[in-house]
Amino acid sequence: MNLYILRHASAGTRRANPIIDVKRPLDKEGKQQCILVGSYLNAFRVQFDLVVSSPLKRALQTASLVGTETGYDTKIMVSDALAPAASVAAFQKLVEGLARYENVLIVGHNPNISAFLGALISGRTMHDLGITGNSARPRIRLRKGAIARVELSQRPGMLQWLVDPRILRGISGKTTKTARRKISRK
Repeated sequence: MNLYILRHASAGTRRANPIIDVKRPLDKEGKQQCILVGSYLNAFRVQFDLVVSSPLKRALQTASLVGTETGYDTKIMVSDALAPAASVAAFQKLVEGLARYENVLIVGHNPNISAFLGALISGRTMHDLGITGNSARPRIRLRKGAIARVELSQRPGMLQWLVDPRILRGISGKTTKTARRKISRK
């Protein structure tokens, strides 16, 4: 399985009230980041068998926009294992349940999405490493809109690539037009 791990795109300033913050949408820059990520994935002819997202609005919007750009037209699976407070154990259980798919996009939040990525490629959880509570520091930095590809044909997974949205912006210039593939529905 190829697992594409995407941190949600830019969504403006975090709200102090967690109830309001859950509903925070992507901003203009975030929507452009999604188009750039979709364009990048299209260049490699990536098609997803499944898209899984955190239940928060900004992650769902990111999953939807990137999925649309890459021609994904099935329902997005929502999982609490990708929510900001999710544990590595819950994430690993989710990944085990996705083994029948070939290409899966997951969209989540920092700091746990970085910890999830680290656990996949190290084969160890943060608990195994002796890291607990607030001292847990992600080993891999994922900026908003960054995407990584991990090959999970064996454990631990192998990080194939990680692309920062600033690199995509530099490669593509100021692309705002859709990069969506034309797909025949006959």
